[in-house]
Amino acid sequence: MRPVPRQTLQRSPVAVLVPVPLQPGQPRVAGLVCLPNVHHLPRRLILGAERAARPGVRRTGDGGGPSVRKGWARDDRDPYPEHTEREGNGQIAAHGDPPPVRPVTAPMALTTPVRPYDWGSVTALPELLGTEPTGRPQAELWAGAHPAAPSSAGGTPLNVLIDADPETMLGRPSVERFGPALPYLLKILAVEKPLSLQVHPTMAQARAGFAAEEERGVPVDHFTRSYKDPYHKPEMVCALTDFHGLCGFRDPADTAALLEDIGVPELRPWIKTLRNEPPSQALRTVLEEMLDESSRPVQAAVEPALTSVYAEIARAHPGDPGVLAALLLNHVELKPGQALFLEAGVPHSYLGGLAIEVMANSDNVLRCGLTGKHVDVPELMRVVNFVPSVPCRVEPAAGFRYCPDADEFSLVRHDLADDPEDLPSGLPQTLLCLEGEAHLTTDRTLTLSRGQAAFIPAAAPAARLTGRGVLYRVAPAIP
Repeated sequence: MRPVPRQTLQRSPVAVLVPVPLQPGQPRVAGLVCLPNVHHLPRRLILGAERAARPGVRRTGDGGGPSVRKGWARDDRDPYPEHTEREGNGQIAAHGDPPPVRPVTAPMALTTPVRPYDWGSVTALPELLGTEPTGRPQAELWAGAHPAAPSSAGGTPLNVLIDADPETMLGRPSVERFGPALPYLLKILAVEKPLSLQVHPTMAQARAGFAAEEERGVPVDHFTRSYKDPYHKPEMVCALTDFHGLCGFRDPADTAALLEDIGVPELRPWIKTLRNEPPSQALRTVLEEMLDESSRPVQAAVEPALTSVYAEIARAHPGDPGVLAALLLNHVELKPGQALFLEAGVPHSYLGGLAIEVMANSDNVLRCGLTGKHVDVPELMRVVNFVPSVPCRVEPAAGFRYCPDADEFSLVRHDLADDPEDLPSGLPQTLLCLEGEAHLTTDRTLTLSRGQAAFIPAAAPAARLTGRGVLYRVAPAIP
């Protein structure tokens, strides 16, 4: 196949590699769609084209033309990723040498997506952020680069900008420690109804589980897939309002007393097990039986007798085996400013309230109830840590700095008044303003109002924070 003449593509602002034409009637050149008026097209079409091409190798032309793989090209006005490759003879198969990616070294304002999960509040997040309700649940605001719902800067997804120049955006220490991706994800949770009862794997479990599902050929987006990536997912919640949830196994003797107080005869075998077997074995035995289909008659007898928070869970998820499993867990209440850390293997569910959530940038969740999604009981039983535990509260250090046992993230609350605060540099930082106004100054000033977020690349100069308000900041917890 003859290479496309360089001047052919230079006459249009950009050529985008896509598997099919974006619009009827647009000419296709060697597998490329030429977009002479690309800047007048909706950005979602441009980015959709890039994303469609990005996952794998495409062929140019209809026959045995050269393969095309990931590279980068930049338009003068609107940068976005492109796929290019030189042919074996050194000629360019699609267009000229891509110019170098322009490094991003200044703080950038972020557009943050909101996830409309059905457990979310319709009004709590809009009230916090000063926005109009949509009439639908608004469960989570995401500020980060997770590919499922990345924030964007100037219309370009943050993960795309990071992919273009990881060391500039993340810094060498972060890239060497975590790889070329933002290691954390910052969220706001607005919980109206109980979330699924779930656990997250250790790093070793995640790697093994991911490899096994890849080996079996389970598509990553299949509903039975448990491991979306080979990473662990430690997480921390910091309450913005009164917030409560379930976290970790209660001492079996205390749970036996709770079940006895319910006063349902069908619970007696489990009460006996919890009192007589070693703690971890007792919890394993009872949880496995609770999740088995044979326990549905027990659940039917128990649900009408439940009170307090467990009655609320049963009303939200009637007939779900997670209602019984919830009886094994500690009920935790947080006041504003209090934080809770969730390690791998710890079963948990958030029940109500507003909170900041920070986690490692993984999507690995094994559910054991309170959900309509897939529950893989054998894999769950392999991952759960059955050691009874006291919920791991995180006490803030001086300056409202929360540093749990996770290298991927730390969280700082800034209460801005008259005195400026100098921020560190050299690491990727995400900021979210929840009250008042914050000014972020390097060689220029970026102002954040209530509900607005920003990202500071690692290569940006040290920034100074001023204003009056409340702002949360996340960065990796590495030197």
